[in-house]
Amino acid sequence: MLSVLLVTFPFFALVLCGYIATRAGALPTTAIGGLNTFVLYFALPCMLYRFGAGTPIAQLLDPAVAGVYLLCALLVVGATIALTRRGSIGWNDAAFGALVTAFPNTGFMGVPLLVALMGERSAGPVILVLTIDMVITSSLCIALSRLDGAGAHGVAVALRNAFKGMATNPMPWSIVLGGVASALQWRLPGPVDQTLAMLAGAASPVALFTIGAVLARSQMNQHERVPARLYVPLALAKLVLHPLLVWCVGRAAMALGAPLPPFALTVMVLVAALPSASNVALLVERFGAHGGRVARVILVSTALAFLSFSAAVVLLIE
Repeated sequence: MLSVLLVTFPFFALVLCGYIATRAGALPTTAIGGLNTFVLYFALPCMLYRFGAGTPIAQLLDPAVAGVYLLCALLVVGATIALTRRGSIGWNDAAFGALVTAFPNTGFMGVPLLVALMGERSAGPVILVLTIDMVITSSLCIALSRLDGAGAHGVAVALRNAFKGMATNPMPWSIVLGGVASALQWRLPGPVDQTLAMLAGAASPVALFTIGAVLARSQMNQHERVPARLYVPLALAKLVLHPLLVWCVGRAAMALGAPLPPFALTVMVLVAALPSASNVALLVERFGAHGGRVARVILVSTALAFLSFSAAVVLLIE
């Protein structure tokens, strides 16, 4: 356990540094947008491209991994909405509650953390499940969030907006370009590759620091009191039930003869054990859902994940 904590501690410590810096006023909240832009449009796409280009194309297009993970994501979304959409919680809040429960922080935290723990061989499954969450899970929940105010027209508009957002997100495109480079065995010229390597090297520390800053900003902007029963169960479901579901479905698929490698299943379970994705808070602001509730799910899951994720690593790897 101690050896695992030695690996995971720096990742969560950087999140804490970003949180403290923002809460203390050392990092102005107006600067967080610039950090997000650097990570989202420069550093992280370079990291994803390099991992994609260096990963065999078969791992990036593994149907068994995609099928198991997508099924689990849909089950989490469906169950969360069914259990939480009652009383004052409508489709908008229920849908984003489901998204924050089903969407791990794979891009900002999962890629660098799992590569550090399991080596670059883990990048293929991580990138594949990240693509599923960005393209399918997010689009589905955004569409469901629009059911409160309109009929079929509202859902169609929401889907169009979701796919428009996906098209302008550089991360899926960097994954696609990396996959194409892998399939064609194509390498960038040396100076260009070195430039991308330098940007990719900055992705992990800046992204983790930015997570903490975003969490602090969300807390500072939300002054209303949110009952613990509205967010603690979602955080626990993210950290415990989601990875357990992925493990159970994966083992069942393997028992039925699905060509799912045990290593890939381990990677998927650890991805599911990550805390909730911090970018869900940005989507909530855009679509007018309950920001305080989602921000607290992200904060609680991130704080608890230091121990819960480390315990999952010990159970699955050591």
